[in-house]
Amino acid sequence: MPGRKIRVTSCSSLHIIGTSLSNPAAKSMKVSATTNTKRHHHHHHHSSKTNKTAAARAAAMVNHDTENLSPIFSSKSKSSDSTDNVGVGDSKISHEAIEQDVTNLTNLNNLPSTNAFEALQISSDRLRTIIAALHCNILIRKADLVRNLDYVANVLDAVHEDETRIKQQHIPVAPIRRRLMEEDDGALSEIEPDSVPNEVRDWLTMTFTRSMSTLKRRPSDKPKFKSVAQAIRAGIMVDSCSRIVKKWTLRIKLKTINEWTFDVFSVNEFTNGQCLRYVGFELMQRYNLPNKLHISITTLQNFLEQMESGYSRYRNPYHNLVHAADVLQTTYQIIYNSGLMVENWLTDLELFAIFVAAIVHDFEHTGTSNNFHIQSRSDVALIYNDRAVLENHHVSAAFRLMRQDEYNILSEFTSDEYKNFRHLVIEMVLATDMSCHFAQLKTMRSLISMQENIEKAKALALILHCADISHPGKPWDIHHTWTQSLMEEFFKQGEKEKELGLPCSPLCDRDNTLVAESQIGFIQYIVEPSFIVVGDMLEKVLKSLVAADSELLSPSIPNRSMTSSPSPSAVSSTELNHQHDEQNGLERQLPSSMTTPIPRSTIVRRPWAEYLKLNRERWVQEAEEERRRKQLNVIEEEP
Repeated sequence: MPGRKIRVTSCSSLHIIGTSLSNPAAKSMKVSATTNTKRHHHHHHHSSKTNKTAAARAAAMVNHDTENLSPIFSSKSKSSDSTDNVGVGDSKISHEAIEQDVTNLTNLNNLPSTNAFEALQISSDRLRTIIAALHCNILIRKADLVRNLDYVANVLDAVHEDETRIKQQHIPVAPIRRRLMEEDDGALSEIEPDSVPNEVRDWLTMTFTRSMSTLKRRPSDKPKFKSVAQAIRAGIMVDSCSRIVKKWTLRIKLKTINEWTFDVFSVNEFTNGQCLRYVGFELMQRYNLPNKLHISITTLQNFLEQMESGYSRYRNPYHNLVHAADVLQTTYQIIYNSGLMVENWLTDLELFAIFVAAIVHDFEHTGTSNNFHIQSRSDVALIYNDRAVLENHHVSAAFRLMRQDEYNILSEFTSDEYKNFRHLVIEMVLATDMSCHFAQLKTMRSLISMQENIEKAKALALILHCADISHPGKPWDIHHTWTQSLMEEFFKQGEKEKELGLPCSPLCDRDNTLVAESQIGFIQYIVEPSFIVVGDMLEKVLKSLVAADSELLSPSIPNRSMTSSPSPSAVSSTELNHQHDEQNGLERQLPSSMTTPIPRSTIVRRPWAEYLKLNRERWVQEAEEERRRKQLNVIEEEP
C-alpha cells in the first residue's frame, strides 16, 4: 500500500484522519502551529502496480486549493518510494488517464466478493478514482457512482458481520483479520479512554469490539477501542466521500446553468426533489445579490423552501417546483445569452425582481386553468373577479408570505425599492396569463417598430412569458417529458370537469385528445411567433445600448464594455504624459482605438429556433402514427 505524503501548513492545530480502509497501521498526528512547511512520509509496500497508479493519479490531483475542500482531498495516499513518488510538480497526469479510470468504474463483474480481503484495497482505489475525477470536474455516470459506493458499503458490512460472528462464536482470529484489527498503542485508531465516561466506554467496547473475554488485558488496563476507531474512521470516510461526491456532482451540473440545454430534471433528481432552492440560490449567489441587497441568507433559504412547499401543495404533474426552477433558469438564460448581463442593462434590484418573479410565477398553482376556476365558481375566481385568477393569486400569495419575518426577503428595502420591486414582479407575473398572449405580442411588435426605447418592464414581462412556454424549444427528451406531464395535468382537470358536470376543456379529454396534433399547433401558432418577437426585441434593446455608448464616446470616455478598470500605474502614466504634452505646447494624439469605437455585435443567438424546427418535425411523425392508430381502432370497432 503506498504511503501518504501529507503537506502541513501553518495553523493552530490540525488533526489528520487517515482515509485508507486497508491501512490500519496509519498514525494519528497532532500538529502544532509552525511557520515552516513539513512533510511526513509513511513508507509502505504494495505489490500491485495498478493500485500504485490509481493512488498516484489521485495524489496528483491534490494542489494548492485543496485546503478549501473536505479533509479527504488533502489526505490521499501517495507513494514515498523513490520510483513511485508522484507530486504535483513531478508529474502531470492527464485528464485522459483519470477518464480511463472512471471508465473502469463501469466494470463490476470481475470484482472479488465483498468478504474477501482484497476487496478492501479495491474499494479504497475506486473511492480515490471517484475523488480524483470529481476534483478534475470529470463527470461520472450516476449509475456507476451508485454501484461503486454500494460495493464499498457492502464490503464494510461484510467486515462488520465477520466481527460480529467472531464475537458471538468465539472463533479464533485469523492472521489477516488480526492484522486488520491490531495496532500499536500510539496508533491513529486508538481512542483515549479518558476522553469518554466509563459507561460510554463500556458500551462502546461491548457493542462495537470483540467481546472483552477475547481481549487479554491486565485488570488495571482500560479497554482500547481499536475496532471502534476503525469503524468510525471507515464510516467517516464513506460519509465524507458521499457528501463530497454529491457536492461536486451538483456543482458540475449547476455549471451548465448558463446553457439553453440545462437539464432541470437531472438536477431535481440529484437534489431529491429540491431543485428550486438550489437553482434559485445558485443564481442569486452568482451575482452576490444577498450581500448587495442586504438579504439574510437564512431568510432567503426559508423563503425558497416555502416556495417549494407551495408548489408541492397540490402535487401537480406539471405546475410544480421543477417547472418553477426551469422557468427561472430559462428566464436567466435568455437574458444572459443576449449579452444584456454584460451591458449592465439591469440594476441589482431589477435582476433580483426577475429571479423572484420567475420563482413565484406559479406559486400554489392548483393544477387547473383559469377557465376551470371561473366555470366552477371557485373562491379564488370570486376574489379576483374572473380576471387573471391564478396569476393574481400567485403574486398575492407570495407577497403575503413575505410579510412574515422568517420569509421577508424585502425587510431591508427602502420604500422606493419596495415599490419598484413590487411593480416589476406584478407586471411580469400577470403577463404569464395566456389570455393576454396575442395582445402582448401585438403590443411588442408595435414597440419594436418605433424609434423609442422599449419599456423595461414590458420587455422583461415578455421574456418571462416566453420562458414559461419554452419547453418546445428545448431538446426533445426535455420537451417530451414536459409534454407528458402537461397532458397528464390537463387530463386530470378533464376528469374533475366531468365529475362536476362541466364541459370538458380543450385538450383535457383523455380519450379523444390528439397529443401530437396539439403540440404541432402549440409550436406553430404560440411558441415560435413568441420567440421570434422576443429575439427581435432583445436585438433592439442591444442596438439602443450600443447607440447610447457611441453617442457618449469621447477621447476621455472609452467604450464602457470594451475597457476594464485601469491599474493605478497606468492611470498615473497617462496623466503624466498628458501634462508633459501640455507643457511643451504639443497637441496630444490619441490612438485610433481610443477614438474609433470597436464594433459590438447586436445579433442575439437564438438556440431555440433549431429545436423548435426539429421538435415540430418529430411531432409530425408522431401525428401520422396517431392517425394510423385511430383508424385501426375505428376499423376494429366496426361490426
